[in-house]
Order: sequence, then C-alpha cells, then structure tokens
Amino acid sequence: MPTITTKDGTTIYYKDWGKGQPIVFSHGWPLTADDWDGQMLFFGQRGYRVIAHDRRGHGRSTQTWDGNDMDTYADDLAALTEKLDLKDAIHVGHSTGGGEVARYIGRHGSKRVAMAVLISSVPPLMVKTPNNPAGAPIEVFDDLRAQYVKNRPQFYKDITLPFYGYNRPGAKISEGIREHWWFQSMMGGMKAGYDCIKAFSETDFTEDLKKFDVPTLVMHGDDDQIVPIDAAGRMSAKIVKGATLIVYPGFPHGMPTTNADQINADLLAFIKQRQQAAA
Repeated sequence: MPTITTKDGTTIYYKDWGKGQPIVFSHGWPLTADDWDGQMLFFGQRGYRVIAHDRRGHGRSTQTWDGNDMDTYADDLAALTEKLDLKDAIHVGHSTGGGEVARYIGRHGSKRVAMAVLISSVPPLMVKTPNNPAGAPIEVFDDLRAQYVKNRPQFYKDITLPFYGYNRPGAKISEGIREHWWFQSMMGGMKAGYDCIKAFSETDFTEDLKKFDVPTLVMHGDDDQIVPIDAAGRMSAKIVKGATLIVYPGFPHGMPTTNADQINADLLAFIKQRQQAAA
C-alpha cells in the first residue's frame, strides 16, 4: 500500500490515481479515502490526477493516540503534498475534511494550491460561543461523545440516517451506502475518532479562511442535519474573499454520495471555469 511517514512516525495511507492536474480529497469524520471513490473515478476519467488519504487514526493509517487535532491533520496533508511534490493542486474537503483544507492553507499557505472547495464543511466554527451564536451548544457534542463511548458500532449505524437524509419522509434508503459508511468508520481507531469530535466541533477556522487567496467554491445542502448551513457554508462563503457559494435545496450532509452526479458536475464546471479564466 502506498504510504508516507510523518515526522512523528505516523504512517499515512493514500491513493494516487491517474495523471494531470492534481485534485486532493480530504474526507470527513470518521471515514476514509474510500468515501471519495465516486469523485475519484469521475475526475480520474476526465484527465485529472486524483489523490486521497486516510487521515491519521482513520482507515489504513496509524491508529494514533496523540495528534488527533486540526493542526496535525493539516501538517500531515502538507507532508503528503510535499512528498508527492504536488503543484497547482485543487484541494477538496468534505465536512471535517473542509476544516483540514482550511487549516492547511492557514498554516502552510497556498503556494501549492490552485483552488479550494469546501463541501458540507465544518468551518468556520461549529460550537456555539459568544462570538458564534449560530453554533450548536457544547452539550450537543458532549452527547455525541457519550453515545460514541457507550456503543460505537450502534452509534455509527444510527448516524447514517441523518447523515444521508434517510430519516426524511419518502427518502429512498440505500443499505449499501449505510453499510459502506459503517465499514469505513469501524476501521478507525477508538481514541482518534473520539478526539476528532473535539477537533471538528471546537476548532475556529475564521483566521484560516481569511488567508484564502485562491478561487474557492463552497457547496452546502440546506437540509444538512450534521453541519447546518447557516453557521457553516453561508458563513464561510462570506469570510473567504470572492468565494462562490452553491446552495442545494433539500440535499443532505452526505450529498457527494447521495447526489454525486450533481456535485461532480458542478465541481467540474467550477474547475473548468477557473482554468479558462486563468488561461
């Protein structure tokens, strides 16, 4: 399996398919690079080099006890881009992965970055604070942790319903998609998954977003039950200078899977448009 080793000895697994301008995908909690397979096949078939890694503690990467925080996630991503010597890369993050992309640009700059895409992403800040009244109370995330510790396998099965909007009236449920989510999640480390709840909910990405100086696309469903749009996508689009916001009526948090055709087409259109503008 292709891997890199970070400065603290953590092994990071990654996929690297095709040739062309690189698109780097950062996955959500508590998943793996496999969650991007639909996008990687689509863009790989259209002449792009597609890369996705398993975040530390997730999937096939080392189940670390320490370092399950956004700074370290961003540094791991930087280590991967440097090892592969990626230039002019398009960075796409879903959910927690959007936070990873934001902190990567915030900490390491955009010298290797051509564009950024935040899909159903956690920035700027999920938890409610005096400066972020639209966020969710800390008790929401405390409850997630309690359910996680009590029965992680059942918690993971249950959360797939709101994740994909399968709890909505008339929803067409795919048990295969639910099982794929559960399988990816159970591959991850218990400690890493627990710590990552704090990382995705309590990290403030406001200053990172202010440092974005590349074309940026924000994609968010207005029926996202995991990362509600008002405190996330809409706010991020306001903070990032010149960002493009696409709001998807009725789409769930997991829309890259449930609505892959629409998401892939819109992402490709954005990339092509920005490439033409830069030509």
